[in-house]
Amino acid sequence: MTYVYPVVSRRAGGVSVGINLNPNNACNWRCVYCQVPGLTRGAAPEINLSLLEHELASFLHELMHGDFMATRVPESARRINDIALSGNGEPTSAKAFVEVIGLIGRAVARFGLTGKIKLILITNGSLMDKAYVQDGLHQMRTLNGEVWFKLDSATREGLRRINHAKLSPERVFANLQAVASQCATWLQTCLFVIDGTPPSALEQQAYLDFVRRIVSAGVPVQGVLLYGLARPSQQPEAPRLSALPADWLEAFAEKIRARGLAVRVSV
Repeated sequence: MTYVYPVVSRRAGGVSVGINLNPNNACNWRCVYCQVPGLTRGAAPEINLSLLEHELASFLHELMHGDFMATRVPESARRINDIALSGNGEPTSAKAFVEVIGLIGRAVARFGLTGKIKLILITNGSLMDKAYVQDGLHQMRTLNGEVWFKLDSATREGLRRINHAKLSPERVFANLQAVASQCATWLQTCLFVIDGTPPSALEQQAYLDFVRRIVSAGVPVQGVLLYGLARPSQQPEAPRLSALPADWLEAFAEKIRARGLAVRVSV
């Protein structure tokens, strides 16, 4: 299908219905660890809303009334866990973002899933100040909405080096406040070794100071989804990257917890 795809997650114990609003492999960031081949800088294309609505309804029908669960999903994961706006670029760059949330709401209601599953937005958070994104987040709140907000670095230099993003930490913090006021929000952080070196002491301290500021300001962040490199990057920097040891990630997670946020670690 063009927009809809399944992800079977043993860890979540269910099926995530993915929605890719960037089938053109375009994103306004270029993270060095990105797994999208042929990634280009840009925005989501015009969305064929009727096709997306048809694909979503067809797949939900297959999950609930067809043989997909029985033939392709382990018995322990035969449930719909969520619908996730993710894919091959930044989903909030789709100008029809509000309309997309609306059609998801109609599909969830049609299949009796309102309040039973989550609607997750996986985002780099760079467009949270846009009025149409705020309108979409407002609608998401009525659909058990949850946002995973990317924060790989809390320094201007790190944001440029890792995400190729021209944002300041101040702008990131303001965007985080904007989204957390609308939906349950988790920080999503990828840490790794680059050129044989783990995140520097300066980078670590800046991140921990950012967490401390979140807590002190009362920004309602649920916690941090901390993870490392699980699959090879498809970007030119790939040969320079490698995974951190699991005990390094866990030790850093403890430092985050000590500053007041919960952490889930995935290696």
